[in-house]
Amino acid sequence: MKTSFAHVFNLYARFMLKQLQWSSLTFLLIASPSSWAQSVHTSAITDAGATGAAVAVSASPTVFYTAEVMPSFPGGEEALRAFIRAKLQYPQEALHRRIAGKVYVSFLITEEGHIRDAAIVKGIGAGLDQEALRLVRIMPWWNPGKNAGQPVPVMYTLPIVFRGVY
Repeated sequence: MKTSFAHVFNLYARFMLKQLQWSSLTFLLIASPSSWAQSVHTSAITDAGATGAAVAVSASPTVFYTAEVMPSFPGGEEALRAFIRAKLQYPQEALHRRIAGKVYVSFLITEEGHIRDAAIVKGIGAGLDQEALRLVRIMPWWNPGKNAGQPVPVMYTLPIVFRGVY
């Protein structure tokens, strides 16, 4: 299987995101026997009262960090780069302060291809983080990820590179 740099980077960024989320959320990683993909279940632990036993309450459906067929932007990676180039509005504050770099945005691609829960994983400030979120939020629907031929929700981390022309 040929692995692209973007796919490897996406896996690494997801790993780093997971490390950041450990402090505020509890995740249970489970390997899916049919696809050997990692999935995340969020569990809420509640006190059962006088018995002292804890009860786990399962939350929403499984969210995958990797799938047999990863989600893709309509038209592929080149179309994604063209979309970002066409829609990017470099913030004036970043231009004046000569700030450039990468902003990492994580988001969920649903079974229908909708983008949800966009958040900055690693930002650089000066308005660039807000611009990266804006770009992700105005993107068209993606082609969803698939496991065993069925669409599944997949968390995706996208690096957006900002290069100012000073």
